[in-house]
Amino acid sequence: MSRNPTRNLALELVRVTEAAALAAGRYMGRGDKNAADRAAVEGMRLVLNSIEMDAVVVIGEGEKDEAPMLYNGERLGTGEPPLMDLAVDPVDGTRPLALGLWNAICTVALAPRGTMFNPGPAVYMEKIAVGPAARSVIDLEAPVKDNLQKIARAKGEHIEDLTVVILDRPRHADLIAEVRRCGARIRLIPDGDVAGALMTGLPDSGIDVLLGIGGSPEGVIAACAMRCLGGNIQGRLAPRDEREAGLIREMGYDAKHVLGMDELVSSNDVFFAATGITSGDLLKGVDYFANGATTDSLVMRSLTGTVRRIIATHRLDKLSHISSIAY
Repeated sequence: MSRNPTRNLALELVRVTEAAALAAGRYMGRGDKNAADRAAVEGMRLVLNSIEMDAVVVIGEGEKDEAPMLYNGERLGTGEPPLMDLAVDPVDGTRPLALGLWNAICTVALAPRGTMFNPGPAVYMEKIAVGPAARSVIDLEAPVKDNLQKIARAKGEHIEDLTVVILDRPRHADLIAEVRRCGARIRLIPDGDVAGALMTGLPDSGIDVLLGIGGSPEGVIAACAMRCLGGNIQGRLAPRDEREAGLIREMGYDAKHVLGMDELVSSNDVFFAATGITSGDLLKGVDYFANGATTDSLVMRSLTGTVRRIIATHRLDKLSHISSIAY
């Protein structure tokens, strides 16, 4: 029995990430993280409010008093159905953007209302993420070697063939040493573990697994992307101190509990878009030319499993007449 296709909000979300990337890209290498983030936020917010939806920010820039735009709990869109949860990361990699380094991207995700996990006060989350071939074999509670062996076996490879992406942080010294003992290769990244998780789900990225502790909000956004890519991610909240652990308990969360994909985002109709700001392994950065620019984006929907790569050329001289965004 034939059915009419439903509305693909991801194709509207890519306008959001493109706007954010075009605005933030002007700050590449200028050493001002806050200005770059502010430009991305303003671009995102303007376009999000043009989309026919009633969206509540679950993953945003922080609480209302700390983030005047795109704060947790803010409502965006026209106010008409559908009712959605919204996750935004206007700049995943503010430091690389400010320093003119690689792998800064804009990301945004939507899922039906009440289906996204809200990490609340938990800033960090321990994670493991893999692509479709190994989606059923990972276990965050298992030793690193066990996970690497199972991932390699699922992919028809040896551990030595695997490449593990890990954030380059002092807290990962023991993890890095263990992965090296196992014989796997390592790609250390300075920032941007949303992009790291995404790469595990893309067949030609050369990345097989993401390991380590990164941001909790980024974990939820990555889960939305992994839904679309057919991969898997597991997370466990990692409180920084006893005070944060107490706040997590007050929300009714168990910091020892491993959060599976269905807990991080329970819907199977998730929309995700990402646009490169600076070039990297995942996406090409914004390229400006006289009166215009090009952007490179990924656009995905989990219901259909469709992944689009959109290379767009923007006429900034024309956009300046119809948009208040400073491109």
